[in-house]
Amino acid sequence: MTGWRRLDRRTLGVTAVLMAGIAVSAGTPIAIGTRSLWLVPAAALLVGAGVLAEYARWRYTRFRCTAERLEIEFEFVAHTRKSLSRERIRSVDLTANPLHRAFGVAVLTVGTGQHETSGSGRITLAPLARADAEALRTELLHRAEAHETAGGPLATLDPRWIRYAPVSFVAPTLGLAAFGALFKVADWFGAGAGLLKWLLDLFGDLPLPASTLLLLALAIVIGVAGAAGLFVEMWWHYRLEREPGGTLRVRRGLLTTRSITVEERRLRGVELVEPLGARLSGAARVDAIATGMKSDDGKTEAKTLLPVVPRAIAREVAARVAGEPVAEVPLVPHPPAARGRRLRWAVLAALVPVLVLLVLGALLTDVLLVLGGLLAVVALPVALLLALDAYRGLGHGSRGRYLVMRAGTVRRSTAVLARDGVLGWTVKQSVFQRRRGLATFTATTAAGSGAYSIRDADAAEGLAFAVAAVPGVLEPFASVPAEASRT
Repeated sequence: MTGWRRLDRRTLGVTAVLMAGIAVSAGTPIAIGTRSLWLVPAAALLVGAGVLAEYARWRYTRFRCTAERLEIEFEFVAHTRKSLSRERIRSVDLTANPLHRAFGVAVLTVGTGQHETSGSGRITLAPLARADAEALRTELLHRAEAHETAGGPLATLDPRWIRYAPVSFVAPTLGLAAFGALFKVADWFGAGAGLLKWLLDLFGDLPLPASTLLLLALAIVIGVAGAAGLFVEMWWHYRLEREPGGTLRVRRGLLTTRSITVEERRLRGVELVEPLGARLSGAARVDAIATGMKSDDGKTEAKTLLPVVPRAIAREVAARVAGEPVAEVPLVPHPPAARGRRLRWAVLAALVPVLVLLVLGALLTDVLLVLGGLLAVVALPVALLLALDAYRGLGHGSRGRYLVMRAGTVRRSTAVLARDGVLGWTVKQSVFQRRRGLATFTATTAAGSGAYSIRDADAAEGLAFAVAAVPGVLEPFASVPAEASRT
């Protein structure tokens, strides 16, 4: 493919249906409220203007793929042209929402893996015929010099994984959001107070606190159903596979299908993520630590290789992606002084709001005193348990070409980072850490979040580990006493 080509003409149909849907959904409540038919020509004008604008975009946009570059240009009133060198292309992703699927088209997004906020490192072709998009994706990812690696599936969807969807923080958030949206719509029609009264009347003569708790329980049930539905929409037809030529491909989605490609030569490791709810259920997810993923897709799930699944499966998939059983590495525990730091911070974090309520209660009303006491009874034990759990989660180690760093409690993360992906180390030691012989060692990298830390490690042991982990970086400082390595 070397000649100039146009986007798929079916984009006009997609735009017409989309604009009609917007006009109907936005205009219907207004029409009911005003009992006027003037919105009909306004809606027709809106749809016509949208289709006309899309026609201009389609008519004056063209693209081509040569042996060296992918180029796209738009020439109407202004002339814009964007070009990417094929040597710099690191990802080619396909997305198709329900409208695109109905019309047989897809959106193809090409990224270079560079963190460029202006979008100059990315080209979006929207839309192409589905078959053309797949063919162009294969062509752009083919490299003559690439090592031919054996392809094959690494993981496929097990419907039983849906049971882990409700254990995330998404479930209560969705339930409360549903109630909020319901009351907002009722407010539009002046029925907010009546809706609340009707909901409370459903529980008969129960006291108000009991009715409120039942409403919260109902919200959680709705949230659980919503979280399960969201999981199905995002991860149905999920498949993770290694393709010949050195790429990982994630395909998923029920209504909106997504195909995300990660080039293995920009992969610097994997991250085993265990949010608190998932960890209590014995589950975890696997994220990629790769260069440029944030710029290629603004959504956080773009880096997820495996959704929340049983921990044993997550470790197995992480090992397959990394090429080594790195999740089973025995980790070096951190000194007891690290536990003391977490306990002190936990007590402080729990006491601050308690003290605020007590002070306000002494000045204003006894109700706040009661609330402060109740908060202390609940928050202090929870904070102490989380602090102890955070200490048990600390650890670091290495195996083969990978470093392993684990920390966290509400979100426990085990980062498996390739040694050759470490650009440098940052050693931080506060006054309080120095008194107890502790330090925090942060490996900086161009991939993932950009930094992965070994928190509150023994200063001498941590320095020796960092020196051995990436030879040539910290040797000049290896003889410096730990007490002098501080910020």
